[in-house]
Amino acid sequence: MEKRSFLATDLFCLLLGWLGVHRFYTGYIGIGILQLLSLGGLGIWSTIDFIMINLGKYKDAEGQELEDFNQRIGYIFLGVVILIAIIGATHR
Repeated sequence: MEKRSFLATDLFCLLLGWLGVHRFYTGYIGIGILQLLSLGGLGIWSTIDFIMINLGKYKDAEGQELEDFNQRIGYIFLGVVILIAIIGATHR
């Protein structure tokens, strides 16, 4: 089977993780349904997935690594999202 894109998986998780879209995309249909029904485990499950994707620890349902994963880009993307969350939380 064709490898799944790191960037697509990452963006699906960031933007639609609470619906489990990244899980459906990577072949985890059952877990995707659970995330959909639980709103991404109330955000906790999808947040953990987002971290795992960016650390390169997330694999598709067939055990393949995500295509085009770059550790430096993963760390930068994770850091930027965390920084935006901190800035957003402090400006309320």
